[in-house]
Amino acid sequence: MTTSATDTTTPLATGVAVTDDTLTVDLSDGRTLSVPLAWFPRLLHATSQERGNWKLVARGEGVHWPDVDEDISVGSLIAGRPSGESAASLQRWLAGRKA
Repeated sequence: MTTSATDTTTPLATGVAVTDDTLTVDLSDGRTLSVPLAWFPRLLHATSQERGNWKLVARGEGVHWPDVDEDISVGSLIAGRPSGESAASLQRWLAGRKA
């Protein structure tokens, strides 16, 4: 049986756009991923200004939104994994925003 090595390098994020309902990430391999913003409740509840304040981390392995303390990895987006934040954690975070 013949086997071949497969390149398993995850591409890097090169750009990010967030609308009221979609997170879009451009990748270094030419792909663009778009996922529902509902997958990431902190971003869903963020203001447009907070959503626009992002930075690439680890050379583009992920994206960080400092205003809402949200981190999303490119690997998770490619795998189709939404936020794993619990409902209780989100409720505490939302309550803290109202204070």
